[in-house]
Amino acid sequence: MLKRLAPAIAWIVLAIGTMAIAAPPPKDIILATTTSTQDSGLLDLLVPRFEKKTGYQVKTIAVGSGQAMAMGQKGEADVLLVHSPDAEKKFVTEAFGINRRLVMHNDFIVVGPPQDPAGIKVAKSAFEAFLKIAGNGSLFVSRGDNSGTHAQEKKLWKGAGQNPEGQKWYQQTGLGMGQTLGVAAEKKAYVLADRGTYLALKKGLGLAILCEGDAALLNVYHVIEVNPAKFPKVNAAGAKAFADFMVSKEAQDLITTFGVEKFGSPLFFPDAGKKDE
Repeated sequence: MLKRLAPAIAWIVLAIGTMAIAAPPPKDIILATTTSTQDSGLLDLLVPRFEKKTGYQVKTIAVGSGQAMAMGQKGEADVLLVHSPDAEKKFVTEAFGINRRLVMHNDFIVVGPPQDPAGIKVAKSAFEAFLKIAGNGSLFVSRGDNSGTHAQEKKLWKGAGQNPEGQKWYQQTGLGMGQTLGVAAEKKAYVLADRGTYLALKKGLGLAILCEGDAALLNVYHVIEVNPAKFPKVNAAGAKAFADFMVSKEAQDLITTFGVEKFGSPLFFPDAGKKDE
């Protein structure tokens, strides 16, 4: 009986092995990204194009850049699109990520009530603007979420020689950019925002741009693949396909024109192929 079953069992084992070898690669990609790419509407333009072009399906998780990299450090994402350069370099140096590539930039702006109680509109630098806010004790709303925006904000406070932690006029939301802008609007407070999200949500906020154009306000985005050598279960092929798409001519052309029709100027500026400097 066993002799008669042996060929059948061997065939089943062979078939299962063949099926395992021929199993198609996973088609879902987990993208961990900053809320600004989501809130601005940019991903609503880019992701469908990528999915149609490649057949991959993208599951987007929009959090702060710090949280996105924390996901990457646990192997819970396949690819990151973030804007916190110092933290990104550390992420790659510690071998959590590979192939960090420049995608685009926009800038940070300080917005607040048009009445400008701290008088930052006449400030000659972002550092001076932050110093004026602290000196005046005007309400400032921070994301406080370890995002790229929060990291940049902390740099600006440090550059201004100020530590706002614990001050009554300094409030942290722990929320994304869009929601934090809403809180600032409600409380008539100052807030550091990326220009793209601000312009996308500007209508109804009642907040004005009061400080802009300083080199210290540059906001740069990179795409990073999570390292498959450290996390074998990540979708390495899908991550590379998404990263390649983000720096492709097609995506870069879409970034160039995104926002022009609605706002009169682009919300982001393409940088693929350039040096970070």
